[in-house]
This record gives sequence, C-alpha cells and structure tokens, in this order.
Amino acid sequence: MASYAAIHSTPSEHSSRPASEASQTRRRHPKYTGMGGNASWLSSVINLLNTIVGAGVLAMPHALSNMGILLGTLIILWAGLTAGFGLYLQTRCARYLDRGSASFFALSQITYPNAAVVFDAAIAVKCFGVGVSYLIIIGDLMPGVVRGFGEVGAQEGYLLDRRFWVTAFMLIVIPLSFLRRLDSLKYTSVIALISIAYLVVLVVYHFSTGDTLAERGTVNVVKWQGLIPTLSSFPVIVFAYTCHQNMFSILNEIKTNTPFRTTSVVTASIGSAASIYILVAVTGYLSFGDNIIGNIVAQYTPSVASTIGRAAIVVLVMFSYPLQVHPCRASVDAVSKWRPRRSANGNGSGSGGNEEFTPASGSPSRHSLLGHTPQQKSPSQKGGKPEEMSELRFAIITTAIIILSYIVAMTVSSLDKVLAYVGSTGSTSISFILPGLFYYKISSPESAAHQRLLKDEDDEEYDGSSSGEESPLERSGFGGGSGNGGSWRSGLAAKMRRREWRRGLLRKGSLALAIYGLGVMVVCLVTNTFLVSAAH
Repeated sequence: MASYAAIHSTPSEHSSRPASEASQTRRRHPKYTGMGGNASWLSSVINLLNTIVGAGVLAMPHALSNMGILLGTLIILWAGLTAGFGLYLQTRCARYLDRGSASFFALSQITYPNAAVVFDAAIAVKCFGVGVSYLIIIGDLMPGVVRGFGEVGAQEGYLLDRRFWVTAFMLIVIPLSFLRRLDSLKYTSVIALISIAYLVVLVVYHFSTGDTLAERGTVNVVKWQGLIPTLSSFPVIVFAYTCHQNMFSILNEIKTNTPFRTTSVVTASIGSAASIYILVAVTGYLSFGDNIIGNIVAQYTPSVASTIGRAAIVVLVMFSYPLQVHPCRASVDAVSKWRPRRSANGNGSGSGGNEEFTPASGSPSRHSLLGHTPQQKSPSQKGGKPEEMSELRFAIITTAIIILSYIVAMTVSSLDKVLAYVGSTGSTSISFILPGLFYYKISSPESAAHQRLLKDEDDEEYDGSSSGEESPLERSGFGGGSGNGGSWRSGLAAKMRRREWRRGLLRKGSLALAIYGLGVMVVCLVTNTFLVSAAH
C-alpha cells in the first residue's frame, strides 16, 4: 500500500521530489479539484440548523412527559450524538470524491452502484412527503391565526379556508424553490431561525412567569410512563435531527472544506439543535407536567403572544419547504439520469449478459472517480467541474415537485400515517444506514478509492518539506533532516500506526451506526404499525 511505502522511504527520497510535482499532486487530490464553493461557515451552519430544527421542537415536552426528565434528556443527547456521527461520516465520505461532486448518488457509484437508484428514490419520496406536510401545517394553522387576530379577519370566509392559505403561501415559496444553490436560502433560514427563537422565548417566558401552574399535572424526573409510551415518543426525538439530505450540498458549497471546518459545522449545528430541544422540552414539561399535549403552543391561553407563536410556526415551515425541494430535486435528477449500460463488448451479450446501471453523461462515473480512466468531458464541463443540471431540466423537475406537492396538500388533510412510515424508512436510511454503509465500504483497505486517498494524503505529508515549508511532521518533532533519519522514520511510522488505528475504529463505528439505524427502523415501524394503531 502507499502508506507502507511512505513509511519505509528515506527522507532524501521525498525531499528530492520537485516542488512542482508536489504541487501537481495537491491539485490532483480530490479535496482540491473540481468546483469550489463560496458559502461561508456561518451560512452553512444556519442552513443546516434550519433543516434540523422544525415544528417538531414543539413536541419535545410531550416526549419528555412519557420518558421523564432524566431519560428524555439523555435520549435527546443520544439522538443528537448519533445524528452528528452520521453527518461526520458524510464529511469523511466526501473526501473520496472530487470537490463539489459529493452526493449520495456519487457515493453509490463507487460503493453499491446497483442500489443507487433505490437510495435516491427513497430520499426523493421522503423529502417530498415532508414538504407536503409543511403545506398541510400552513393550511391547518393559518385559520387559527386569523381568528386570533380578531373578528375582522374572521368575517371574511375565505380567510378561514385552508386551501386559500396553501395557495397563498405557495406563491411565496415557489420563487425560493427555484434557487439553485442552498447557500441562496441563508437569509430565509435566518428568518426561520428567528421564528424558532421566538417560540423558544415564548415557552421559557410562560415557564418563568408560572402562569400555567394551575393546569400543571405531575412532574416526573426519573419515573417514566412505561415502555410503550416511551417507544411512541422515541421516533419524534430521533427524526428531529434529520438533516442529512442537505449535508452534501453544504459540503459542496462551503468555501473552506478542511476537515476541521466541516466538522465544526456539524458540531455547531447539532449542538445548537440539542440545546434548543432540551431547553424547550424541560421548560415546557415543567410548565404543564403530564397534562402536556403534542403542540405546546396550542395549549397556551389565547393571546396575542400565542397567536404570534402560531404565525411563527407557519413562517418556520414555509421557509423550510424549499430546503426539502432542494434534495428532492437532486435525487429525482439522479434517478432519471440512470441508463442501462451494456457489457464491455457493447452488444449486451458479454460474459453472463450482465447489465449495470450507470449515470448519464455529466455525472461522476465510477471509473473516473477511482482514477482508472479520464472522465469524458462535455463542452459544459470545464476544469473537471461536474455538469450542472440544464435550465430546462431544472425547471421541469422543480415545477413537477411543486405542482404535485400542491395537489396533494390541497386534496389530503392529513399525512400522519404515510409520513410515519416514510420517516421510519427514509429518515433512518439517510441519517444512519447510508452514511454508515457508505463509509464502511469505501474505507475498506482493499478499496481502490481508499488506497488512492491514502496515497494522496501521504503525498501531502511530504509536500511541505519538498516545497521549502515546514511539514506537519517537523512541527510535531518528527522531522529533522538526514542527521536523524532513523528517528524521523520511526516517528513517521508511529504516526501512521496511530492514524490507521483511528481509521479502523471509525470504520467499526460506521458499521455499528448502520446496524443501529436498522434497529431504529424496526422499532419505528413496529411502533407505528402496532402501538400507535392500538392507541387509537
């Protein structure tokens, strides 16, 4: 392997490498080639946090009432930790792909090519369903908001019609849904997060004033309500962290995509979301105790503040709708680009007559990603940049998603049962199963992509010294020139062993996350099929 050769090479061999060759090696590294992004770190955190935190935050106090404060808080933290680990694995997987080309589709091509169409189809269905649910929430809440602001609005019958409000808000979200880059939604994400901040302040304010104590039931710190109520609330907490469908877009668009930078985006987003969930869950539960209902804002005494809170929920889901259209469009595009590819002899009658599905021209192919053959570039692919969706294709797919979601939202008043199953399968797949399986497969020591990444990283280790800069090894005390070549090699060997040990541990953790995701999927499906149905 490349790392073995690097360890047993002499310093003079690496120091004799021309600086120009070293710089060329850096340019060929997948982290540096391809299309770079312009999104700032803050913009990436804001968009990811807005994807995470939705109206589900208002159900956290009810989940705590079933579990008790201690167990509920631990599960909120655990769900955040596992979701964050899935996001971190996505940042690791993106290092195997050219800059700007990371996606579930591209990873499928070099891990499980025959299943890629299934993965993207599941993501598309999941995001479409969530987007429709946002439109339904708008239609359900706006009549109540109108009533809360007085009789003047309520006298107009159309203002109490859910279909009117779904149509009205569609006119707002349509232009936002046609934005190509996720970074373009950062300002609407800020508005959505302001709405979240208001809801948090509202919950904390009512708790601090104690105006709900007359309605408060029993408060349990340790005691839970039993296994079945706890299992029924478990999916609410787990799915509250689902944002993995937009992670690759954020990695593609962020300006500085160093491991530290991307990991800090994950840490800041998950940490902020967990803090919000725990704050709302604890203060909301302490306000009403076991008398809490699913939506805490609906339980407050009607007032201007609570009416604004309902309006804040509407604003939140309205600006979250384009964040679901973005990954849905990308997945639909990936699925529609798949073409049956004949065997190597071109007539389909090769050995075994096997056929393999492969992306259409312009998407990163399996062989080009592995560096086996140079990628064919169309005129629209300049500088190794993956071909973007054409304007016509972009418009057709986006329009289809918007029209279909509008029709479903206008004709169906509740998608609870459907979303329960879609969430159980789709959310667990993109949050745990796919990141775990992708990294486990692509980081295998036998993987050509992994060996290539190791070689690139080994070359990068020596580029500093060969270009006259202080290398990472020298900064850590392992360097020192030809006078102590033995200590330099032993230090490098020790560093390589530690790095391989960390990679091995991470690979085992990725497999454990995938297995955990399968377990969560089974629990959620059983809960939705038997426990919830029995409760109704």
